[in-house]
Amino acid sequence: MLRTYGPDCDGSVIDPAKGVIPPGATWIDLLEPTGEEEKLVERILGLDVPTREEMKEIEPSSRLFERGAAIYMTLSTLYGVEEGCPAAEPIAFVLAGNRLVTVRYTSPKPFRKFAEHVAREPALVGDGLTALIRLLDTIIDRLADELEDAGDEIEKISAQIFYREAGKSPRIPAMKLEALLTRIGRAQSLLARIRETAVSSSRVVGFLAASTRLHATGIERDHVLSLVADVGSLIDHSAFLAANLTFLLDASLGLISVEQNAALKVFSVAALIFLPPTLVAGIYGMNFEHMPELHWLAGYPWALGIMLLSAVLPYWIFKRKGWL
Repeated sequence: MLRTYGPDCDGSVIDPAKGVIPPGATWIDLLEPTGEEEKLVERILGLDVPTREEMKEIEPSSRLFERGAAIYMTLSTLYGVEEGCPAAEPIAFVLAGNRLVTVRYTSPKPFRKFAEHVAREPALVGDGLTALIRLLDTIIDRLADELEDAGDEIEKISAQIFYREAGKSPRIPAMKLEALLTRIGRAQSLLARIRETAVSSSRVVGFLAASTRLHATGIERDHVLSLVADVGSLIDHSAFLAANLTFLLDASLGLISVEQNAALKVFSVAALIFLPPTLVAGIYGMNFEHMPELHWLAGYPWALGIMLLSAVLPYWIFKRKGWL
């Protein structure tokens, strides 16, 4: 799908069969482009449109470079948070002359949000460089929102682990512990994708700030430098949240160990109670001919009393010493 935005463009879909791109288009957005759409953009702008395989390259030299008068940048962008399946997909930005070309195979929320803003304020894409910086600003701003949500989720997990209402048992059922680990895993997955996008954004805005295009024009340089600082703070904050989440994971595993020890303690107490009576019963269950208690009138209640005492006495001693 090929859409164009600019002072004289409303973001409508362009038919590649007509072979025309509006002259006022400053932002050309290729979403899951076909071969015809790629060829049209390459012919009109005189540049190579990155393929999906090229966009997946992770080497910085393959993601950030200048070719002629065009700047090529690839950004791993967060998407799928609303669907509960966060992931990062590479999106290519090509700044050529007065036009920005974006190539993507997903539709993250910042792109949809920015397109809506452009419909209301066409000045946001007055030229290609302005469109690029405003779009990066929207992506980073959305990334900050997602990081705040991740921080709130981590706070809720922490409260679930460490805070209990007065009078309630501190023990957590196994099903809740399993759900807690799943919740921590989802938070970690989201945080990892956020950090991936933040690191990729830092490289992109840093490369843009150092590019000859930005130095030559001097336009929006302060804005780009502020984005560099913003992304740096997001990376630091994500590292803090990651460390906090690791601590919560360790605490959850510790709770699981406590629950396991409590279960083993129950079996240990049961063995402590029933082992001495079993010993007494075993002795009087022997088939020896000369056992005086077998012919004793009080032998049966005497044996029962010894069994009861052998069970109660060790329990009382252990309880008194605080071992149970």
